[in-house]
Amino acid sequence: MRPVSPHVIRHRRPAAHAALGTALLVAGLAVSAAPASAAPVSAAPVAASGAAVTLATTGQPMLRQGSRGAAVRALQARLTALRYDVGGVDGIFGPSTHHAVVAFQKVNGLVRDGIVGPRTRAALDRPVVPTPRYTHPDYSVEADLTRQVLYLARRGVVVRILDASSGRASTPTPTGDWTVGRRIDGWRQSDLGLLWRPNYFHRGYAVHGATSVPTYPASHGCVRVPVPAMNRLWTTIRVGTPVHVYR
Repeated sequence: MRPVSPHVIRHRRPAAHAALGTALLVAGLAVSAAPASAAPVSAAPVAASGAAVTLATTGQPMLRQGSRGAAVRALQARLTALRYDVGGVDGIFGPSTHHAVVAFQKVNGLVRDGIVGPRTRAALDRPVVPTPRYTHPDYSVEADLTRQVLYLARRGVVVRILDASSGRASTPTPTGDWTVGRRIDGWRQSDLGLLWRPNYFHRGYAVHGATSVPTYPASHGCVRVPVPAMNRLWTTIRVGTPVHVYR
């Protein structure tokens, strides 16, 4: 990777985050939607306003890659409302839904297995709602290395949460505040592997798509996200987008 000379900007003002909830289908029955109230990470979990709507755990099937049907569609709708990058509500538990579930589990301190069982189902009823640490007038990117997730934020609100994998202990991802200085629209063969649509923010370090995004730090220093997630992110960020990396 060739070094770049990014323009560094810093913003230190935290901001509150609002998240919307949706109705969930339980055992194949449709439940009317009610928006969830906003709550910062340190506050009480989200509760539905108006009529209480929860996802009952009794008798619910375990959902994982390969699952299909109304229960998967309800799961995708709920994750989308909570700003996780599902990619679409189609009732098919594919790779994008798997990574969205893993990202949700990371944020909520659950086992990162990508399986929706009783504990993950219960957390979906009362989730932790993350807030960005920085506020910008337009889109910004935050890589939380502790949680191993990437936030797309705008005006102090997290608008998308992506599963991510940062640098392993021997090749750690640097922390700091930068901007995207260079982008490549396609595959880039680097000395350390293939990078899909890399967005370089500090020297040779980039946020990029990868075919392998484990649940733990595994890269050579870059921040990996799934290839489909990068495709959805590509048109939103640009050269000059702020990038904050922290633990």
